Amino acid sequence: MGAGGITSSGNAKAYPGKLTGKVIGSSIMAACGGLIFGYDIGISGGVTSMSPFLKEFFPNVYSKQLNTHESSNQYCKFNSIPLTMFTSSLYLAALLATVVASFTTRSCGRKISMLIGGAAFCVGSLLNGFAQAIWMLIVGRILLGVGIGFANQSVPLYLSEVAPYNYRGGLNMMFQLSITIGILFANGINYGVSFIKGGWGWRLSLGLAIVPALVFVIGSLFLDDTPNSLIERGDLRKAKERLLKIRGVDNVDEEFNDLVAASEESKKIEDPWTNLLKRKYRPQLVFAILIPFFQQFTGMNVFMFYAPVLFKTMGFGDNASLYSTLITGFINFIATIVSIMLVDKLGRRFWFLFGGVQMFICQIVISTAIALKFGVNGNPGHLEMWYAMLVVVCICVYIAGFAWSWGPLGWLVPSEIFPLEIRSAAQSVNVSVNMICTFIIAQVFLQMLCAMRFGLFIFFMFFVAIMTIFIYKFLPETKGIPIEDMAGIWEKHWYWKRFVPVEIKTDIEKA
Repeated sequence: MGAGGITSSGNAKAYPGKLTGKVIGSSIMAACGGLIFGYDIGISGGVTSMSPFLKEFFPNVYSKQLNTHESSNQYCKFNSIPLTMFTSSLYLAALLATVVASFTTRSCGRKISMLIGGAAFCVGSLLNGFAQAIWMLIVGRILLGVGIGFANQSVPLYLSEVAPYNYRGGLNMMFQLSITIGILFANGINYGVSFIKGGWGWRLSLGLAIVPALVFVIGSLFLDDTPNSLIERGDLRKAKERLLKIRGVDNVDEEFNDLVAASEESKKIEDPWTNLLKRKYRPQLVFAILIPFFQQFTGMNVFMFYAPVLFKTMGFGDNASLYSTLITGFINFIATIVSIMLVDKLGRRFWFLFGGVQMFICQIVISTAIALKFGVNGNPGHLEMWYAMLVVVCICVYIAGFAWSWGPLGWLVPSEIFPLEIRSAAQSVNVSVNMICTFIIAQVFLQMLCAMRFGLFIFFMFFVAIMTIFIYKFLPETKGIPIEDMAGIWEKHWYWKRFVPVEIKTDIEKA
């Protein structure tokens, strides 16, 4: 036993089940919800670095771009509250939407929430693509936020509930893989439209968000809801048929009976939000808050939202900055695949810790390199290509560290540790904290870059160190444990056992 507590090796339950084509197909279609989130993360930073877009909607920022005087402060060229509001308004809307999505997901099922999210994103992408004024951009971003709020609430739950317990990690991470695909697709679009003459390429970038949204909507139409959700809504016959189909075996009585028992317990809870605050759910609540908080304060979304802006600030030209972003998007995609293949073998704790150390080292190098070259006044003079490439390589290694650790695990672990009676409410807390922190980072990053200079990267480095220590000390291993048997991991943990009632026993102790 390490500092994090128990491993999964002592778990007595082993529900029968295969990795069926039905499970794989359903997981792929549901995970497409990540495409819309990823596309927006990738597209917004590229669009906000495009001169025609800035000239039309943010002329003050555009005028700063025209100032090429050597004394101009590179750190502050993009400092604009309206510009950051364009990016961050989406996440404020997503925060509010996820509260509504919590009730929809619980009462109407995961599938309905997915469809609502995809439809809202479609409308928002059209508004942005045809925007003639800032208010159209903001309203479009709000609708995109509604779509992301519903998708992020329902998709991770769907994936965790439909997957066999011993494949849950890899299948759940398909959501993060879809996010990386969306980012990579968006980066490619941004790079491609930069060659379009006439200054309207940004409209294509924003409007093409409808493509991943349609993929998500169409895929959701073909989905059946999860057995957990069907049981929760009282359709036991259909739930058992669904469970037999996705497990690919003749007998699922043990797992089905446990799901029904968990549902019966959950129905005794009149208000899951109040119940979430009970002492026995303290471990889950802490992780529902701190994991998404730390995920955003790694600084990763700084690179994803504003990577073209950041590279442009470092001396790259318009097209070169978009090309560098395309490279980082590809690294993000490949590293996520590595994590999917190995997370159920090496475990959640390994990747959290390995990725945390990797990101910490990279941030030391990046902050040092930028400090030495840009100094405090933000005037780099002549930026040698080898120096710029060194920073890009370090950023790529940093992104790889995030992509096989805090990126996918930030969605996987919270979605698998919640018992059914608080699952929708707890997932709503998880998504809400994620959106709050994403909003804060998106809204204040450019101001912080202007005020803190290279110290901003040291700021994020501090959080990476803290969160890595937090995982080492407080997160038990959850790989290989059926989602309805997760309660037992807390009572064996050196710290969390003080919050878990004595009557909650693991199956091995009951045997």
